[in-house]
Amino acid sequence: MTRIAVAGAGLIGTRHLDALRLAGIPVHSVIDPDPSAADIAARHGVPHHADLAAALATRPDGVILSTPNTHHRDGALACIAAGVPVLVEKPLAATVADARAIVAAGQAAGVPVLTGHYRRHQGVVAAARERIAAGALGTPVAAHAMFWIAKPDGYFDTAWRRAPGAGPLLVNLIHDLDLLRFLLGEVGSVRAIASNWVRGFENEDHAAALITFESGVICTAQISDAIVGPWSWEMTSHDNPAYPPTDQNALWIGGTHGSLALPRGELWDDGGRRDWMTPIRRETLTRATPDPLVAQARNFADVIAGRASPVCSGAEGLATLAALDALIRATRSGGVERPAP
Repeated sequence: MTRIAVAGAGLIGTRHLDALRLAGIPVHSVIDPDPSAADIAARHGVPHHADLAAALATRPDGVILSTPNTHHRDGALACIAAGVPVLVEKPLAATVADARAIVAAGQAAGVPVLTGHYRRHQGVVAAARERIAAGALGTPVAAHAMFWIAKPDGYFDTAWRRAPGAGPLLVNLIHDLDLLRFLLGEVGSVRAIASNWVRGFENEDHAAALITFESGVICTAQISDAIVGPWSWEMTSHDNPAYPPTDQNALWIGGTHGSLALPRGELWDDGGRRDWMTPIRRETLTRATPDPLVAQARNFADVIAGRASPVCSGAEGLATLAALDALIRATRSGGVERPAP
C-alpha cells in the first residue's frame, strides 16, 4: 500500500495525519525538527525524522509538505530530486519564481506535484462546477467573494503572523481565488487596495479587490481578518470542526439565466423567463462529501499509484499564486495588474 510521509507537524500537518488515517492510507513517517513531533509520530505509530533528507532516504511513496511557505521550494525540489511525488500545501511557494521552479522540476523529472487547495475536493464545489459548465447559470456575468473573520489577539503573538506575507491575502484569499479560478477560468487583470490601520502590523488586516476574468466575468472580493462576521468559507462550509458553523454563504456567482450561492449550494433561476417580475425558485445542490482533506489524501494516493490525475496540480497552484501575486502588486501600485505568464 502507498505510504505517505507528512513534513511539518503543526496545525495543518496534524490534520493531514488524521486525514490519512481516516482515508485508510498508511502514514510513512512524521518529519519535523521540533522534538515534540516525536510524540505526534508515536501516537500514529510511525517513525519521526528531524529532517526531510533523512525521511527521503527511507523511501516514502509520497510526501505531504506542510512546512512554512518559505520552505516549500527547497522541500519540494528535494522530493522531486529523490523521485518522490509531493503534495505541497497552499501556497505552492512563497514566490511565483519559486513555484515555477517546482513545477518545472516536476515536469522535467516526471514526478507528480500537487497543490493543497482542498476546497476543490468538496462535493458542493464539484457539483457547482458541473452545473456551471452545463449552462445552469447561462453565461456567467459577475461574482462576489467574502472573507470576514476575526482572528484573536493571541494569534498574532507569533512574530511571523505580523510580518508581510502572513496577512489574509496570502493566507486566506488565496483559497477564494483558487476556487474562483476553478469555477470561472483564468484571471485577466486585478485592481486592489489593502490597509493595516486596524492593527498597525506590517501586513494587511483588510483588503478589497476588483478581479476581471478572461471570460469577461467581473468579481469583487472583500477580505478581512479583523471583522466579526459570519461570511467566510471556514464558517459556512462546515468542513473544519475548529470553526463555529453559520448558515450563511461566502461566494456568489451570477449569470444570464441564474445565480449560485456557495457553499450552501443554492441555485436560483426563474425557469428561463429572465423577467424580474417572474417568481424565482431555489434548488439546493448536494453537499454530501467526505472531509475534503480525506478526499485530497485519496486523490494523492491514487495519483501516486497511477490511477488518477491530480485534482489540483502544481501547475494549477502556480496559476493561482500568479493571480494572487498580481493582486498583491495591485495593492502597491494602485493600478491594474495582470498575472505573470
